Amino acid sequence: MSDARPVELVLRSAKVVTPDGIRAASVSVADGRIVAVGPYESPAPDGARVEDLGDDVLLPGLVDTHVHVNDPGRTAWEGFASATRAAAAGGVTTLVDMPLNSIPPTTTVRALEVKRAVARRSAHVDIGFWGGAVPGNVADLAPLHDAGVLGFKAFLLPSGVEEFPQLAPDQLEAALREIAGFGGLLIVHAEDPRLIDGAPPPAGPRYADFLASRPRAAENEAIAGLIELARRLDARVHVLHLSSADALPLIADARREGVRVTVETCPHFLTLTAEEVPDGATEFKCCPPIREAANQDALWAGLAAGEIDCVVSDHSPCTADLKVDDFGRAWGGISSLQLGLPAVWTAARRRGHTLQEVARWMSTGPAALVGLDRKGAIEAGRDADFAVLAPDETFTVDPAALHHRNQVTAYAGRTLYGVVRSTWLRGRKIAEHGLPTEPTGRLLERQPRR
Repeated sequence: MSDARPVELVLRSAKVVTPDGIRAASVSVADGRIVAVGPYESPAPDGARVEDLGDDVLLPGLVDTHVHVNDPGRTAWEGFASATRAAAAGGVTTLVDMPLNSIPPTTTVRALEVKRAVARRSAHVDIGFWGGAVPGNVADLAPLHDAGVLGFKAFLLPSGVEEFPQLAPDQLEAALREIAGFGGLLIVHAEDPRLIDGAPPPAGPRYADFLASRPRAAENEAIAGLIELARRLDARVHVLHLSSADALPLIADARREGVRVTVETCPHFLTLTAEEVPDGATEFKCCPPIREAANQDALWAGLAAGEIDCVVSDHSPCTADLKVDDFGRAWGGISSLQLGLPAVWTAARRRGHTLQEVARWMSTGPAALVGLDRKGAIEAGRDADFAVLAPDETFTVDPAALHHRNQVTAYAGRTLYGVVRSTWLRGRKIAEHGLPTEPTGRLLERQPRR
């Protein structure tokens, strides 16, 4: 006698993005999980609610593993309520919160519990947490791992906030050795501080001067050093927010040798170029920086070749007053959590890529990175997390219409393809036509790898 729950919901679409391709299908949901992906014409079980999406595309809900929520401590910059509302409106069903910019940073179990208590009250989507590796907290890493963080973030140069210092080379090695010992993951902001210090300092409104202050060589050198350390320690490492395409051959060669290194890039590096950044427009400032069009082409080639594992937002907002028109003094960060899917899809379709590829980059890949085996794909056994997209419809970005706490974005005024009709979390509609419903998200912990 089966104890399987009855099917409660069937979503039908002429275009369902599955791991095997895009096809007409019916997706059956029971108890928050996908139980079957069958033919479009399959009769619905008795008692199941049926929603026919027509030609709108059913995608797996996005998994964004690089989000600075800044809560608690800098909630004026963002916050779990506003960030998860923006995520839901943009088709993101799972986000992973970065350990810095909040106060306290997530560098101890006690700080993690503080953050979880705040997040639990207002989560519109599922939330996981990164821990932090900072000077002096090697003894905290294993307890954080046991408490369920999905990995650990480190900086090789100043982070921008004093409560989250960078690791010196010997400290990086000690942290990575400890993390490798319990099979964890270290994710790294990889820019070489010596090369940054030797570059012209940024000052004033000219974007060209800011770009010169963060040379590609700083990324390339830091990534090469990280790869060598991972090779020596047999450790698992992940390169954050890659902007220099020059580093892709280094990463590809290392992987062929068996080094366990993965890499992400971000929507702004794939859709915005240095040539188009107006002087004084510090809403475009981020570190590492938005680079030239030729570099962007090479990043897209790396995505197409499978050399880049995932595309995530690096949503790093701040209050509007911190975006002064001096690139040396302005806060560095791009606000894009709600806009990642249409921004990437707009550029991807122009380059001949499919929504199946977008789903792999923005859902399947990030879920695999952090071991969330129930997320990231439309197939039986996964959580019933979906984004419904009208891929041929356009909209013009109005910052005032975004759910981000501060309506500052580099995408203001841009016309993008892909309107998110609705977002579903474990079979429940959590946003429709850009309007989130009540909070229903859960806090996620690390799952054992299969």
